[in-house]
This record gives sequence, structure tokens and C-alpha cells, in this order.
Amino acid sequence: MAEVLEGENDELIIKPLGAGQEVGRSCILIQFKGKSILLDCGIHPGLNGVDALPFVDTIDCEKVDLLLVTHFHLDHCGGLPWFLEKTTFRGRCFMTHATKAIYPIILSDYVKVSNIGLDQMLYSEDELEKSMDKIELIDFHEQKEVNGIKFWCYVAGHVLGACMFMIEIAGVRILYTGDYSRLEDRHLCAAEVPSIRPDVLIAESTYGTQIHENREDREHRFTSMVYTIVSRGGRCLIPVFALGRAQELLLILDEFWTKHSELQNIPIFFASSLAKKCMAVYQTFISGMNQNIQKQIAVQNPFLFKHVRSLRSIDFFEDIGPCVVLASPGMLQSGLSRELFEMWCTDVKNGCIIAGYCVEGTLAKHILSEPKEIVGLNGAKLSLRMQVAYVSFSAHADYKQTSEFIRRLKPPNLVFVHGEATEMIRLKAAIMREYEDDPTCMQSFSPRNTEPVSLHFRGEKTTKVIGQMATKKAEQGDVVSGVMIKRNFDYHLMHSNDVSGYTDLSKGNILQTESVFFNGHLTLLNYFFNEVTAGKLEILEEYKDGEGKLLRAFKVITIRVKIPVVQIEWFSSPVNDMYADTIVTAVLEAQTGQIALADIPVLSIDGDLKQQYKVFVTDMLIDMFGQGALVEQKCATGSKLQVKADEAIAVVDLDEKTVECNNDDVHRLISNVLKRCTPQNWKK
Repeated sequence: MAEVLEGENDELIIKPLGAGQEVGRSCILIQFKGKSILLDCGIHPGLNGVDALPFVDTIDCEKVDLLLVTHFHLDHCGGLPWFLEKTTFRGRCFMTHATKAIYPIILSDYVKVSNIGLDQMLYSEDELEKSMDKIELIDFHEQKEVNGIKFWCYVAGHVLGACMFMIEIAGVRILYTGDYSRLEDRHLCAAEVPSIRPDVLIAESTYGTQIHENREDREHRFTSMVYTIVSRGGRCLIPVFALGRAQELLLILDEFWTKHSELQNIPIFFASSLAKKCMAVYQTFISGMNQNIQKQIAVQNPFLFKHVRSLRSIDFFEDIGPCVVLASPGMLQSGLSRELFEMWCTDVKNGCIIAGYCVEGTLAKHILSEPKEIVGLNGAKLSLRMQVAYVSFSAHADYKQTSEFIRRLKPPNLVFVHGEATEMIRLKAAIMREYEDDPTCMQSFSPRNTEPVSLHFRGEKTTKVIGQMATKKAEQGDVVSGVMIKRNFDYHLMHSNDVSGYTDLSKGNILQTESVFFNGHLTLLNYFFNEVTAGKLEILEEYKDGEGKLLRAFKVITIRVKIPVVQIEWFSSPVNDMYADTIVTAVLEAQTGQIALADIPVLSIDGDLKQQYKVFVTDMLIDMFGQGALVEQKCATGSKLQVKADEAIAVVDLDEKTVECNNDDVHRLISNVLKRCTPQNWKK
């Protein structure tokens, strides 16, 4: 089998290094045409230290060209500082403006509240700060190109700044959804549906075949639970991430409190060390939100809440009565939400509402199974008597949204990631059932971590004619020639004079000089030059000593003949090199002397020698037949002499050295004259 050159393989590899049949540590590797791209670099919220990282140890980080981050959640960007600062990665990293603004806030808090030793910390705050310098920005719908990889992004909903990335390599398009939601909520737009059909869709499968309840019912159930808990004198804990669903829930609660005056003496706390920073970011990026928020901002900033107070630390909290506390982190691993949960979980009046998706291995996921007790951070066992409820405000696509999204895009290849194994398998089966009678040919995959999906794409290569060559319209069947430039996966054909204008290349000329030994007769050399050039030989100069000439052959080859050396000079090109080889061959043939000087046709002799030959023959014939016997005749092929001898008439062709005569004796006599007139006899 022929070896496939690196970069020319038609195989596209998609390999989850994280989020393969799991939720957490999203990191998807794409390899195609010698290019490598990583999509997200998160950590697993249920694991600690290096165990929480994606399986990046299975790849050569130095060969990764590009890293694209979809949004600021830890399971999508939590491993980014480690990857940028502690690996051999030298590529480029991109995210949206809002994501970069929120990224250091979220990760700084993660570093501070992580309940692990320093030896297990993935990175320090200094390394987090350094990573900011390596992150570049991209606007929605802005197309960028890195090493031949084209990419742009679409609104994904989910959280502020979240995006889906469309990647194009050698004409093959791959859409990575990240986390997305096709439903508009109180402050975020719904995810866009790209107008371009991708060849491959890499989609989240978080909720599998589940279907979310509608927004109105969900909000009513949520506010009713909160109302019930505080009305009985209990504390209502709502674990949330500092940015994302927290702002959605705060908008709902602030509106609900405004409509219910009897609740307005019960405080709502946004308990996060990042509370003020988070709200400042949200107030800055209003333009990234939906029309509802943008209309409200003209009257009043909707994120300046009337009934919500910020709570930086539990040290500033007076636990003296019913209240509502939204505290981070959202899965109760550590931090304020964990401290408050352990304080309140033993009281039956209190309640905890889980409002987002929970990953396996976290306390939030565990308490949904209604255990009798839980283990506190200090190792002590605590009774779980408080009410635990689940109302999903998670801005992930459900089955209905996923199915509709796929139906509109109709990708021929579908890869599911970011979902627990059972949910992912159910979703894959449901989608395949839905499309079994559809003429659209679709294949789907649900790979495990480090399990590659292999697809093959063999696209046609097209070349674009540009520059001065493009000014002339080519007809069908025309042969077009020029300089072919391949830049990444684009081919352009142009005139050599345009190369420096369209590329970073500069045009240079190589002057070649070759010297060949020659000590033979100049007439012989001239004969061979005329033979190989078909007469395209110019005499530029004759040297005074009579032993050399300066010639030009084919209009591009300069020949200096100076016995005993013939010097050939030309500007190198494929055609000129061929001409030069021809001249060298002629010199070598003349030097071997395989053709005798006497056998050279007069036609091959240069102009001056021809004239000498003509004079010599004419003088000989005058001596033999007299001055009046000769008449010169001009013809198309040259000149001829007519000789009259008594009744005989002879015609002598001086170029062809032939005689035509009606008298055999005269014919024999003139022929002998021509045979005697060789260059050795008449050249002076």
C-alpha cells in the first residue's frame, strides 16, 4: 500500500478526551488533514486534582493548532489555565468577549473554595492570570482563520456569551454545539440554527430523551415551592453557579416578591463571594441578551434588583428567620452552598431546591435519591430532614429541541457527547428511530472517552485563477498555465509576475553560466548551432582576432565563443534550461568531429563565409569559361549562376552545390570545380 503523506489523509478523527458518555470535563479532539483542534477544556465537578482533567495525556499537546472554548462553566473551561500554562501547547485559544470577562472570576473562585490540598491544586491564581494573555477574542459570526482552519461562532443560549463553533477544514464543516438551549428565557436568546449545513454535528446529549416542562409551569412550580418553605418559617436554599442560571432565578424571584407584598419582609440573598462582580458583568453585557432585557434597560436596569441582597460570606449572615438564599456552587461540592446546606439539612421546615443539572458523584445528585443522612465536609454524619426538590432551570436542550435542531440541519454525521451513558444511548436510538424512514442518510455515534470516531471525506480540489490571468476569459478546453500557489487548503493560479503581490514570496532570477571546452573549427560549431536552433541564432559581435563571436540563441541564451572555450549564459527557467542543454550538446557534438568539415552543407555556413565561397567559385568559372559566360540568377531559395559554353548551358546552385547541364563534359567539369571548393581551400 502506498504511504499516505502526512496532512493528505482523508480521515477525520473525532475523539472525546472528556464528556464521552459522561457529563463533565468537556474536551473534544478533532484531527483532519494534519490539523488538530481541541473543543473546550473543562474539569469534572465530581473529581479532584489531575483526576478531574480530560485525558489530554493521550495526545501530543504541542501539535494542537487551535483551542476553542464555548462558555465559562467549569466543566468546559476549568482545565484551561492548566492546559495553557503547564503543557507544551503552543497553538491559539479563542472565546467570546463575555466568556473571557467571566472566565477569571469563576476560576478564581474555584481556586479559593476548592477543598483540596495545595499539592492537588491544578493551578494557582498567578497561572490563571497568565493564561488570560494567551486567550484571544472572537465576535459572534466573525470568521477567523488559523493555519488553514476557518471557524466562526453562533449564539448558543445556555449562559451569557455561550457559543457554538462552526469549523471548516479543507471544505469539511463541523458544528460543535457545546451546551445550548433553543428556548428563550427571561434574559437570554435562544440558540441560533446555522444556515449552513454541517458535514458533522457534535451535539450535547445532557437530557437524552427527557422533555422539559414549559417555562410558565416550571416557574410556577418553583415559586410555589419557595413560597411554601418560607411561609412555614423555613430557610430555602437554592444551590446555583454564581453566573448563569442564578441571574435567571433572581429575575423570577425579584418579580415574584414585587407581586407579593406579604413576602417583602423576608430577605432574598445572593450568597456568593463573586456576587457583585457577577452582577457588574451582567450589567455590562446587556447587548448580549434578548430583546426583553434590552427594552427594559431603556427604563431601568433589570439586574438592579429591589428585593435581593448580596452576601459575600457566611460570616456576615444572621440566621434569624425565614429567608431565601441562592448560593454557589451549584452542586454542593464546597463553598457557601455546602456550608449552608450542612447548617440547615437537619430541620424539617427548611428546603433545598436543586434548579440545575447535577453530575454523578456530587452531593446535589446524591440528595435527589433521598438518603436518610449525608456526610459533612468534616466527616460527621448529618441527618437529612429538610425538603429536597428538583425543578430544572438547566438551559440545556431536551429531546424536543435536539430533534428539531437535527431535523433543520440534517447533518449526514452525528456525534453525541456531554451525556450520561444511558441517556446518550437512549437519545441515539430515539433519533435513529425518528429518521429510519427519512431519505436523509444519517449515521450517529456516542463514543466513550478516548474512543475515536473515524469518518472519511474526499473533497474535490478547485483552483481559483487570480491576478492578470483572471482578466482573460477562458473558454472550455483552453489550457491555462501559470504558477500554482497552495495556501493551506486553497489553490490559486496566477502569472509569475503576480506572485509577490498575492503572497509573501518574492520573485528572483538565477543567472546560470556554463563553460565548455572547444578547440575545433568555428565553421563546424556554427553548423551545429544552426542545426539545433533551426536558424534562431543571432550574431551580436565578432571579435577582432577572428577567433570568436558573441551569439544569442533562442533569444535567451548568450554564447561567447573564444577558442578554446565556449561560455553559455542564461537566466534559469525550465524552458531556458532546456535551451541551454541543447547548446551544450551542440558544442560537444562539434568537438567530437564526427562530421567532416568538407561534408558540411554550404547552407549552414555563416553569411561572410558564404560570400567568400561565392566569390571563389565565380572566379574559378570565369577563369575556365570567360567573363561573359556567367550570368547570376536570383531565386526564392538563394542565388544561381548560369554558365554558357558554346551550345551547352549549365545552371549552378551555389547553396546546394549542384549542377544542371545538357552537356555531360561541361557538367563533369563544373562539378569538379565545386568539389575542389571546400572550406579548407577557399577560407582565408
